[in-house]
Amino acid sequence: MATVSWKAQPEDHDYPSAVAYLSLLAPASLAEELVHRMRGAPIEHYRAMGILRAAGLSPLAADDPHVADDLAKVHDQVALSPVLLVRGELRTGLPLIVADGFHRLCASYHVDETTDIPCRIVDRPASFR
Repeated sequence: MATVSWKAQPEDHDYPSAVAYLSLLAPASLAEELVHRMRGAPIEHYRAMGILRAAGLSPLAADDPHVADDLAKVHDQVALSPVLLVRGELRTGLPLIVADGFHRLCASYHVDETTDIPCRIVDRPASFR
């Protein structure tokens, strides 16, 4: 069975992708603030199935083109970039946000749903609740 290997740090191009996605949910200035904080956040590890559950998301199918590309990388033993997250809010029921790395998360889930995925995660500011 294949195992997923991970890079030690997210790739530089992951951060602008996270800003672009978060800018759909919040003003660009807040998205930029969150991603700036992500750059300095420590790497933490969470299981693929836990991330999906906390985000309220279902995994994309293994034949999704982007997931399939990442599964091919796993097969070729190419390390994937860690995932960028914004923590959910338990009190208000706001889900976790996968700011960047959803396809990598789904690929990892298809390999083994209990895979520990390296992530950079930041809390939501009060203005983003």
